[in-house]
Amino acid sequence: MSGKKRKTDIMDHSYFYCRWVLSMFFQCGIILFCMNVHMETASSAPSYGNESDHLALLDLKNKIIQDPLGIMNSWNDSIHFCNWVGITCNPSSQRVLVLNLRALRLGGSIPPSIGNLTYLTEIHLQNNSFHGEIPQEMGHLLQLQRLNLSYNSFVGKIPTNITHCKELRYFNISDNKLAGPIPVQFSSLSKLVGLDLSKNNLTGSIPAWIGNFTSLYSLLLRQNNFQGSIPEDLGHLTSLGRFILAENNLSDIGFTLPNLQIYAGGVNRFNGPIPISLTNCSQLQKLDFAQNYLSGTLPENIGSLNNLNRLNFDNNLLGNRKSGDLNFLSSLANCTVMEVLGLAYNNFGGELPRSIANLSSHMSRLTIGGNILHGSIPNGIGNLVDLTILGLETNRLGGTVPEVIGKFHKLQGLYLRGNMFSGSIPFSLGNLTSLSVLFLEENKFEGSIPHSLGNCTYLMTLNLSCNSLSGNIPREVIGLSSLTISLSLSQNSLRGSLPSEVGVNLEELDLSENKLSGQLPSNLGKCLSLERLHLEGNEFEGAIPQTLESLRGLEEMDVSRNNLSGLIPKFLGELSTLKFLNLSYNNFEGELPSQGIFSNATAVSVLGNDKLCGGIPKLLLPPCLKEKSNSTRKIFSRKVVIPVTCAAILLAIILCFLVGFSKWRPVTKSSTEDWQASMSYSDLFQSTDGFSENNLIGSGSFGSVYKGVLSRYNKIVAIKVLNLQLQGASRSFLDECNALRSIRHRNLLKIITACSSIDHQGNDFKSLVFEFMANGSLEQWLHPRDNDEHLNKRLSLIQRLNIAIDVASALGYLHHDCETPIVHCDLKPSNVLLDEDMVSHVGDFGLAKLLFEASDNPSKSQTMSASLRGSIGYIPPEYGMGGQVSILGDIYSYGILLLEMFTGKRPTDDMFKDGLSIHQFVAMALPNHVMDIVDPSLLLEDDDGEENENDIEELAIIEVDRQVNAGRRANDCLVSVMQIGVMCSKFLPGERMLMNAVVNKMQAIRESYLKCKKSENMNRF
Repeated sequence: MSGKKRKTDIMDHSYFYCRWVLSMFFQCGIILFCMNVHMETASSAPSYGNESDHLALLDLKNKIIQDPLGIMNSWNDSIHFCNWVGITCNPSSQRVLVLNLRALRLGGSIPPSIGNLTYLTEIHLQNNSFHGEIPQEMGHLLQLQRLNLSYNSFVGKIPTNITHCKELRYFNISDNKLAGPIPVQFSSLSKLVGLDLSKNNLTGSIPAWIGNFTSLYSLLLRQNNFQGSIPEDLGHLTSLGRFILAENNLSDIGFTLPNLQIYAGGVNRFNGPIPISLTNCSQLQKLDFAQNYLSGTLPENIGSLNNLNRLNFDNNLLGNRKSGDLNFLSSLANCTVMEVLGLAYNNFGGELPRSIANLSSHMSRLTIGGNILHGSIPNGIGNLVDLTILGLETNRLGGTVPEVIGKFHKLQGLYLRGNMFSGSIPFSLGNLTSLSVLFLEENKFEGSIPHSLGNCTYLMTLNLSCNSLSGNIPREVIGLSSLTISLSLSQNSLRGSLPSEVGVNLEELDLSENKLSGQLPSNLGKCLSLERLHLEGNEFEGAIPQTLESLRGLEEMDVSRNNLSGLIPKFLGELSTLKFLNLSYNNFEGELPSQGIFSNATAVSVLGNDKLCGGIPKLLLPPCLKEKSNSTRKIFSRKVVIPVTCAAILLAIILCFLVGFSKWRPVTKSSTEDWQASMSYSDLFQSTDGFSENNLIGSGSFGSVYKGVLSRYNKIVAIKVLNLQLQGASRSFLDECNALRSIRHRNLLKIITACSSIDHQGNDFKSLVFEFMANGSLEQWLHPRDNDEHLNKRLSLIQRLNIAIDVASALGYLHHDCETPIVHCDLKPSNVLLDEDMVSHVGDFGLAKLLFEASDNPSKSQTMSASLRGSIGYIPPEYGMGGQVSILGDIYSYGILLLEMFTGKRPTDDMFKDGLSIHQFVAMALPNHVMDIVDPSLLLEDDDGEENENDIEELAIIEVDRQVNAGRRANDCLVSVMQIGVMCSKFLPGERMLMNAVVNKMQAIRESYLKCKKSENMNRF
């Protein structure tokens, strides 16, 4: 038994042992499984390494408020921040090394916490919309080597703490809104290779300590407000290869840098001669100092810089107006890689030297326009077969244009306008199949337009105006589908009809002042891009084609002074874009439409069409009469027309009697609306809140002008209240009523009604009610006061041109188109008022005089008065010497006004003393120093262009070119305008220009300016 029991015990123990072992294995399995699960879970959860980097990036994400591309969506906890878009980390330490968010259209600010990314070596945030200040905490990034914040909107000053980033090599904050000087602390950034501070509002001088940056290769400071000279210490920068400081106020360029490759200082105030030391910069490739005040001439050995591919001194004062000024051209034969040579708009005299034939065969752009060159174009110019731009405009070149120009197969722009070229236009121009711009206007070309120009299938702008061309318009030329901008053949002697093949893509077609005849082709309606159509001054006949209703983009249409006839189409009133329509002096008949442009008397002219009727009352056309049978027409004529005419004459006599001798109730001057006829003193009193000072617009010689709100009629008006206590006020009232009684012009201030009554105290009350001018007076815009709403506004060049033309048009109408000529006698800026569209209106006729005894000689067109009339500074000198009033007195005042508009100086300015007048001030500056005297606000105009960061230095030079062209265009325009101002304000009345000539010349100046601007935008130099 005992043996059996032992066996049983052993078996029991074995059983329990096995169970224990199995249990242990099972538990270990669970533990291992759990450990495995835990390890797997742990491996799938993100581990952020350095949490400070993570938090700093999240803070930056929270500051970004503009993210159209959804970039920040990737910045989330589902992936490690090292894998976020724009983030590069160190693989081992997982610290952020590079932050690259360039050109992702992000907007927002940079938080101070960016300073916690202490391992950063590069930051690229360029081409975004970041704003605010650059945080000082960036100075904590001690390992930073590249910092690019360009093309954003950062403000404030350059943070000084960035100077702690001793490893910084490239620092670019260009194209922001930073201000103040370059911090002196930056002198410690000795490892800088590239420094770009361009296009900000930085001030002060260029620090001399930059000369200690021995590794500096690129120094870009353009388009700031730096002043003074370039420090001589910069001559120590032996590694400097690119130095661009265009568009500042710097004044000295003299130092030598042997390794300099690009030296660009255009659009500054550099003056004096070009330093001879520049010829020691033997590595120079680009030398560009366009639009400065450099004088003298170029060094004779400038050709020793045989690596030059760009030499640009456009728009300076170089040259002595003498022969030999261009002798240095012969040395440029050594510059065998030269591609750009710019010498335009200087004072170079003499002839074009024959050595021009030896210039580089790689020359692509040659500009010598705007000088005083004479003689002919050398035939050797034909060697420059790679030319794409040739500018010889506005010189005194003459003779025939050589046929060799036809060899320039790559030529895109040919500018020969404003010379004295004669003979025929070369047939070989048809070989220029790459040509896109051709300006030959204002010469003496004769003969016909060559058919070969039809081969120039890339031609977008063609201007042959102001020549002596004859014959027909070639179908091959006018039908060019490439003509998308402008075709101007005006002021020639072209004959025949307008070809039906007229180019369908044209924006502007100007065939005015020729001898063209026949009917207008219906194909004009296919020119769907047409914005300006000028056919005035020809012999066209027939009706306006119905197909023109397709011209839905038409803005200007002038067909005046032709023989057109028939009804005026109603569709012209349906063209919503039409802003100017001149149908005057034709043979149109029937009822004038009243809708669209025909409802605006200032935008449409129908003078000289005696058979027209109807239209709005302001156009003063007779009412349209219903058709009557022949049997009753004579009875109608006898019984209706004659009595109506007599009644009208009688009414006019009664009105004159009432104006002159009685206190009359409100009389309508320009409309028959009930609200005008019923206006009383009470209405005017209430509309001005009792003539409150809060509604006072201004004060004049004989009273005050108030803004009135006629709530009952939903109308805002200007109310001129006469101060009858002043001597001459009543006379002024009568004069103004008489002057305004029958005149109608878009640029004259329109009188709504007059009120001669009794005020609430029983005193005499006289006032004139005018249309309200929302933009005040020209005086407020030219000379704003501290509390003036126009203080921060300025008039652009084109706005000033428009205003000057408006005023000239108004005076031309008063002087030449009124039945009795009218002299305004008080033209000045405060009497030129601007409506909501900035269209000007001449007002205040309180001193006006009617010339009852006008003669053929304008200088003898006098009135009965010899009293002194006008305002100090604008009164013509003959009035002060007892001379009698004439239209030439107005012309003098206009000339002074014109000079004031473009110089920004009043004729009574303190500087005009000791015999110096504004007339002499401008005359002495013409033509070469006009930019020295122009209103400084005009120099602020800019046409923004796109830039590419990949080659910012080269594009900086292109930007200078653009500025040069804009400056040249403005200079041409201002010289022409100032010359007119000087002519009009001459001391002797007989030497002044008449207003009709002024209008024509001013319009031509504006047209030329706009054409040049448009063509430059299309094909910039």
